[in-house]
Amino acid sequence: MTVSVPDSERLRFRLMSADDAALFLDLDSDPEVMRFINGGTPTTQQQFSDVYVPRINAFRNAEKGWGFWQVNIKDNHAFIGWILVRPMNFFNESKDENDIELGWRFKQASWGKGYATEAAESVLQALTQQVGYNKFTAIAVSDNTGSIKIMSKLGMTFIKKDLHKDPLGDQEVEYHQLTFNDK
Repeated sequence: MTVSVPDSERLRFRLMSADDAALFLDLDSDPEVMRFINGGTPTTQQQFSDVYVPRINAFRNAEKGWGFWQVNIKDNHAFIGWILVRPMNFFNESKDENDIELGWRFKQASWGKGYATEAAESVLQALTQQVGYNKFTAIAVSDNTGSIKIMSKLGMTFIKKDLHKDPLGDQEVEYHQLTFNDK
């Protein structure tokens, strides 16, 4: 069975692939979007091909709902961002398939309109109902107050501040988590 994310009130979703390079690169071309990711450096086509495509292919799994969920506005089909879903610590020795990482990246024009929260809620609900996941974690640098507000709106609580290890670079982040009772 392939996981699907039903349309929300304003948004439509689809699992992305490396074939969506133009959408990923367009989103990552805005230095303000990339500010809390890497200091504001846009992703190049070469970086996308050499680094991001292998990473996308490593964890994309439609049956488990892992990957990047494309977010489009229903009314005009405009691409506004994505929701990341993968096991927590996927790229280090602490990979945990029972703790699902949620992340998001949205175009600046869509900020402040509730789209990221609406999209994350929709993806979270689909994963909980269709796959039965009950533990979700999100991370952000402390200065990224926009993402931390989304975590709060999702019902996540602060767990710790710690070093997040990743082959692309380690970073001091806040961990926020939401756990549902076992079904």
